[in-house]
Amino acid sequence: MTGEGEARAAPDMAQVSAGVTTSAPTAAAALAANTARMKAVFAAIQKLGVPEKNIQTVNFSVSPQYTGGDANSRPRLTGYQVNNEVSVRLDDIAKLGGALDALVTAGSNQMNGISFSIKNPAPLLVDARGRAVADAKTRAEAYAKAAGVTLGPILSISENNASAPPPMPKMRMMTMAAESVPVAEGEQSVVASVSIVWEIR
Repeated sequence: MTGEGEARAAPDMAQVSAGVTTSAPTAAAALAANTARMKAVFAAIQKLGVPEKNIQTVNFSVSPQYTGGDANSRPRLTGYQVNNEVSVRLDDIAKLGGALDALVTAGSNQMNGISFSIKNPAPLLVDARGRAVADAKTRAEAYAKAAGVTLGPILSISENNASAPPPMPKMRMMTMAAESVPVAEGEQSVVASVSIVWEIR
């Protein structure tokens, strides 16, 4: 019999992807503008006390921009676009609202997502496994009763893949500071699945 168990808790870590996109007639001008704004973004992140190991560049690109173009004419080069994106891991989730506010204020014009996680999911997994075993036992007892047999000793227990589903939203908003961005942190879930074989009598 297979059983499943789930344990939930509020996340205590967050990861933010943000960046700066700039455009200019020349690649050099676009790069210079992007560099200046990204320096401000890095300074804002460091001012929040985020260690360097938690800041990682995840995307950098320089792309020509064209306009027009049809069957009778070729597209015309109008300039260049530079995109620089960083991923910031916040070990203190209470800083999330302030971090979002600081990133935008410093010049970030690309916010590409927020993800939540739990630093130590091991206790949740232990809880989920216990629930999974209890669920399997309840199901096995129900089937045994319906079949007119009783459960004997357990012959084997195996764990199936454990997983962490997407956050489940909570019906509350978490405001980090008076002027910070309000953020709903939701809940994280850990799901465990086990398969148990009983002898029947």
